Amino acid sequence: MDFRTEFKPLTVQPQEIEEKSFQIITEELGEHPFTEEQYPVVQRVIHASADFDLGRSLVFHPDAVKAGIQAIRSGKIVVADVQMVQVGISKNRIEKFGGEVKVYISDKDVMEEAKRLNTTRAIISIRKAVKEAEGGIFAIGNAPTALLELIRLVKEGEAKPGLIIGMPVGFVSAAESKEELAKLDVPFITNIGRKGGSPVTVAALNALSLMAERQG
Repeated sequence: MDFRTEFKPLTVQPQEIEEKSFQIITEELGEHPFTEEQYPVVQRVIHASADFDLGRSLVFHPDAVKAGIQAIRSGKIVVADVQMVQVGISKNRIEKFGGEVKVYISDKDVMEEAKRLNTTRAIISIRKAVKEAEGGIFAIGNAPTALLELIRLVKEGEAKPGLIIGMPVGFVSAAESKEELAKLDVPFITNIGRKGGSPVTVAALNALSLMAERQG
């Protein structure tokens, strides 16, 4: 294929591109503190963001990876805070085990309740989600208020997630919400600081679903 540029790509084969990317990530990341089971998540987060500092800032509850794989293989619901997260998730691997990916933020009843209470749709969507997703995975990449509400519900015993992937991005409450998540005694994957977002949250979840699938 002629791109009519001075630069020529090493390959145009998707699998080769991914393999080369992972090789570069491993070489440039160098020594790291992550376990063998955590590293595939870190690798895919860096792959999605091209941000080594973000990758190095990941924080895992000791049971996070095992809990995530177990939730997927048990067919638990995956709750996304926004449609961008929902769209990016490899749903075929979730559905293979009987699960589904749900997002509540645009539900009519959620919008009406948020307006009535003068609060964010993200908060109300989490209140609705926890009633349907006990033992499920909550993937929050956009809304710090959703993560903070989930943390509150966990502390009050109203929410019992199997895993929380909480990596919202932003300047208002994003870093603080992740600091609070890291204090919980429930399985979580998060990161330190303002960085994060839907693509890296999706990458972490997709890494887990790949590992779940490869277990047979």
